[in-house]
Amino acid sequence: MAESDHPSDRRTSLRAPIELRVEYKRLNSFFSDYTRNISKGGSFIRTDRPLAIGTEFVFCLVVPKLEAPLRLLGKVIWIVSTETATAEQPAGMGIEFQYRDDKERRQVESWVTRVMIDELGEEITTGLLAREANK
Repeated sequence: MAESDHPSDRRTSLRAPIELRVEYKRLNSFFSDYTRNISKGGSFIRTDRPLAIGTEFVFCLVVPKLEAPLRLLGKVIWIVSTETATAEQPAGMGIEFQYRDDKERRQVESWVTRVMIDELGEEITTGLLAREANK
């Protein structure tokens, strides 16, 4: 997908507006940015330094209620450059979670559901996930 394309109509999972700190390494530098939203399939990392489309990398999500950050493998599937960013769509990169197997996928999906409940409440989360199931 070209960086100027708007990805919202191509998402396979409903995204919840949750902001979490995310840490990752690029070359020999460590970065700390923030997610803008999260779904069972991926996340958007708000950053002025997006990685190239197709880049696979390990990143850590810092969740306040967890003792240790969650380490996840992701792949950059689209970017918004600083030149094309707007108030509604800030600069950053759309990340698709990558899984070693179905067990890991189920664990991450379960974790995302728990984070959504903690951040948004059970009623809103249930409604969002029900809408996603009816797509």
